[in-house]
Amino acid sequence: MNLNLRNFETLNFDTHRMKIYTKTGDKGKTALFGGTKVPKHHIRIESYGTVDELNSHLGLVRDQDIDKHLKEILTTIQNKLFTVGAILATDPKKATLKSGKERLNIPKIANEDIELLEHEMDNMNEALPPMTHFILPGGHQTVSFCHIARCVCRRAERLAVALNDLEPFQPETLMYLNRLSDYLFVLARKLSKDLQADEVKWIPEKNS
Repeated sequence: MNLNLRNFETLNFDTHRMKIYTKTGDKGKTALFGGTKVPKHHIRIESYGTVDELNSHLGLVRDQDIDKHLKEILTTIQNKLFTVGAILATDPKKATLKSGKERLNIPKIANEDIELLEHEMDNMNEALPPMTHFILPGGHQTVSFCHIARCVCRRAERLAVALNDLEPFQPETLMYLNRLSDYLFVLARKLSKDLQADEVKWIPEKNS
């Protein structure tokens, strides 16, 4: 199983005792939160694995020379993505314990988390010039990192939507991924402005 989700049930992250390798996935299967074994190509694994990939890209953006406030927001987002990953990794058939309590005993994605992204976008947009054309990704390495994160976020959302069609989960989780990709687009524009990088407009050629 993905190390990031391995010990949610016990919340035992003592790395002096926990082995990094378990050998339980050597035959191409892994366990969901709850113990259900599924193939590693299962859409649920693809879904939370892509969220993990997104989180790594956001760490790369956060490690750049950017505004302190942006770093703090990205850290908050990365923490929320661990919650998203845990939700996606939970077998819905085993989401509730025999006691009636939820197996995933952590705060879920809330409307306040989505509103934070919207608030941050509104604040950044106020300082940005209006968009008149589509923008080519690039202009600065940091901006490019952010665009890559945006694209991975879109892929994570598409996989989560496909999973939700099969086994519905908390609606706010999908909303968060959708809003996050929008946030990352605005963030890329904000970083372009802060870094004094040119935004290259896409101007399609016309048929002669």
